[in-house]
Amino acid sequence: MNQKLENEDNHPPSGLISKIKKFFRNPFFIKTQSVSEVTDFLKDAVDLNIIDKEAESIANKAIRLGNTTVKEIMVPKVDMVTFGIDDEINIILEKIIESGHSRYPILGSERDEVAGILLAKDMLPKIYEGNNNFSLSDMLREPNVVPETKKADSLLEEFKKDRSHMAVVIDEYGTISGLVTIEDILEELVGEIEDEHDVDEEEIIKISDKKFYADAKIEIEEFTEFFNLDIDPLAIDAETLGGFVISKLGVLPKVGDKVKIEDLTIKVIDADDRKIEKVQITKNQWS
Repeated sequence: MNQKLENEDNHPPSGLISKIKKFFRNPFFIKTQSVSEVTDFLKDAVDLNIIDKEAESIANKAIRLGNTTVKEIMVPKVDMVTFGIDDEINIILEKIIESGHSRYPILGSERDEVAGILLAKDMLPKIYEGNNNFSLSDMLREPNVVPETKKADSLLEEFKKDRSHMAVVIDEYGTISGLVTIEDILEELVGEIEDEHDVDEEEIIKISDKKFYADAKIEIEEFTEFFNLDIDPLAIDAETLGGFVISKLGVLPKVGDKVKIEDLTIKVIDADDRKIEKVQITKNQWS
């Protein structure tokens, strides 16, 4: 009798085990559950050594996905790699090799028109075989277009159901604002997923005591803090260093254009017809 009671004490309640199994088969079943109830049974599961702390953390992050919109995790439009439906094949190939992505939104002739999604694996075999005489539009996949307000957990369910991996995000006016991939959502659960194409890059690189290179996307607050500038970042009408340079000049800068802030000279060293990529920062250039 005592042995039986001892065995029962060593085994978690069957109802709790059932809930745990249901959760990890489909973490988003919490839509029909009380969030506090789910949190409580996850804690119980850790206490009873059914799951570990890492599993509990992932499960709790899955709960929070229900309150996360795709706008919060998307790749903004300025950082998207896209092609036009009429772009030359050799240009597309060069960008595919350079970027290393597997999927690319193809834009149509109309503003903010998404003609489809190009999978690199659909095009590269034709190029390898020496066949450049093909229509890009014939190999496009149907695009998945979602609003900024769509919840991340709902989109993940759609990705699973449709076996898709990417969605183009639009704002309330129908304008493309970014894209979101299944990797972006999974990173919300397990942290950043690095692959062979991910490279850790410092946003500000010191070349000498007076010369630095910087990514133009660095936040203006981080920039002013790095150089210990006596200026309130909130007083600058820009969120990034590139935005600051553009606002100072009043036009989209060209390579070689310069602006000054306190004892620093900021020179554009890499830019295209849409944005600034890199700048060189020199101390006391104009003193």
